[in-house]
Amino acid sequence: MRIGHGYDAHRLAFNRQLKLGGILIDYKQGLAAHSDGDVVIHALCDALLGAAGLSDIGQQFPDNDIQFKNIDSRFLLRQVLDLLHQKNLAIEYADLTIIAEAPRMAPHIQSMRECLASDLQLNSNRLNIKATTTEGMGFVGRQEGIACHAVVLLQEND
Repeated sequence: MRIGHGYDAHRLAFNRQLKLGGILIDYKQGLAAHSDGDVVIHALCDALLGAAGLSDIGQQFPDNDIQFKNIDSRFLLRQVLDLLHQKNLAIEYADLTIIAEAPRMAPHIQSMRECLASDLQLNSNRLNIKATTTEGMGFVGRQEGIACHAVVLLQEND
């Protein structure tokens, strides 16, 4: 078994769509980034890559590479899954925590879970997504950005 942890944060910006967990959320701002800014998928990718000993999302998909400009992070996640399969690793469980003051995440959690479970070829009972706020503290509390933590457990297949 291998464990990995990932974290990502991006600042909120006007004139951007908000994509989290692979779904589009109707909100006045989106996340500023080279890609679509999906911090949920980015944290998940980092956790998976870390558990596999494959560095991180920045090494695999550099933000100075034009081919990744505005890329859908779901594509990156599927690429990471291919890398895991090449190393005979399977996802046993993933747990994600979104940290956002706004918008409210509760109405979107189930859709995110279904989307990510599908992309990862997992039964959705092996993927948990939850959300919290920072009670007004820090950059998240001031509604300047959104962050996410991810923890994964991988199984080595023989």
